[in-house]
Amino acid sequence: MNESHVAVVVAVPGAPPPWTVAPFALYLLLIAIVPIIAGGFWAKNRNKLIIAAILSVPVVLYLALGAQGGLGWLAESIQEYVAFMALLGALFVITGGIHLRGGLTGTPIVNTALLACGALIANLIGTTGASLLLIRPLLRANETRRRRVHMVVFFIFIVSNGAGLLTPLGDPPLFLGFLRGVPFFWTLRLFGPWALVIGTLLASFFVVEHVALRREERDRLAAHPERAIHHGDEPLRVVGGLNFVWLLGVIAVVYLSGAHAGAISRNSHLQALFQVVGLLAMAALSYRLTPRDVHRANGFGWAPILEVAAVFVGIFVTMVPALRVLAAQGAGLGITKPWQFFWASGVLSSFLDNAPTYLTFATLAVGVTNQLTGSQLSAEHLSALASHPWGATLLTAVSCGSVFMGANSYIGNGPNFMVKALAEENRVRMPSFFGYMAWSIGILVPLFLVVTVVFFR
Repeated sequence: MNESHVAVVVAVPGAPPPWTVAPFALYLLLIAIVPIIAGGFWAKNRNKLIIAAILSVPVVLYLALGAQGGLGWLAESIQEYVAFMALLGALFVITGGIHLRGGLTGTPIVNTALLACGALIANLIGTTGASLLLIRPLLRANETRRRRVHMVVFFIFIVSNGAGLLTPLGDPPLFLGFLRGVPFFWTLRLFGPWALVIGTLLASFFVVEHVALRREERDRLAAHPERAIHHGDEPLRVVGGLNFVWLLGVIAVVYLSGAHAGAISRNSHLQALFQVVGLLAMAALSYRLTPRDVHRANGFGWAPILEVAAVFVGIFVTMVPALRVLAAQGAGLGITKPWQFFWASGVLSSFLDNAPTYLTFATLAVGVTNQLTGSQLSAEHLSALASHPWGATLLTAVSCGSVFMGANSYIGNGPNFMVKALAEENRVRMPSFFGYMAWSIGILVPLFLVVTVVFFR
């Protein structure tokens, strides 16, 4: 099969002009630099909403007045935002009612075990659920530690992103693929890349954590010989265990609203309403039935979820033209090989919502496979692509790129910003937008190059 120098050109009528991408690009830039140069201004959610509104106005005007079907695109994105925030909010409330009480003390072994646990359970309750469930115990276990930034950064790398690669429940892109016909257990074929990335990151974290703890203990003993890092004696126990019922309820609502949407209603808006109402119901039950002392023990507050809501509303509005331009012109970029699909979907998933990016490149993979092999695969039903020898390779690359590289920036995946906000609420001085990317470029990019050589040459 000749797979070189083949470009698939897909014409998409009514594609937005290039200038419509400018508000989205400027918004990303402001998210990165305003907290650095005007931290007090950025700290207020009202000001975040003002910036989002100003940059959304030209996009909304174009979609309403200058684009055929533009209002439909905008309505679809707003619907996705509401569903996104309902899921994130439900998980935030429910996990905020689960408290791990006892003598869990942060050591390299304990902290690495917490991240490894998150890497496993994320495939059952999603990267968002695992992140919100485990970030608080990790922060509490290490509340006496001075060096905690590396813990949160590696937590985002592992639990909030790469962990959810093995099932459609793990990450939104894979769930969208499942809804488009990818078999539920197909994602298990991604175990090789998952094991390489997660295993390498866990090993790297253990080494970094071991060195950091030794330095901290040495500095602590030198300054205060009578002080040592406290190891608790109280046995571990879970308080607020009823919230696991609501957590299962969230999984059930998401699964039913996707896999059995037709049984709920033939109307897509009613299907979305069912999901949002179901998620909010789980959150309300959790908040109402969780004892207040559990919330107090967790330091539960609404600030982190409100900050995420304020930042992401601008992203979901301004990214609409960017995604449409990508869908219209991405096929003409000469992307035909697995490594190109891996990096193209990954780089865009670092800054765009990785779910629609996944669908865009999965659609492109169908066109490339048809062009290279003479097949007649459908972009609406990805089961044929998943079972095609060459198509499955491209879909594997898209899946890995979309999931793994969401860790490249704070806005690459929903849990990233949430974990950052919770860490800062617990007095962890997290890196700036670009400071975090220095971590991801230094650690993740070399690892992704290894993944490319091993799996996607």
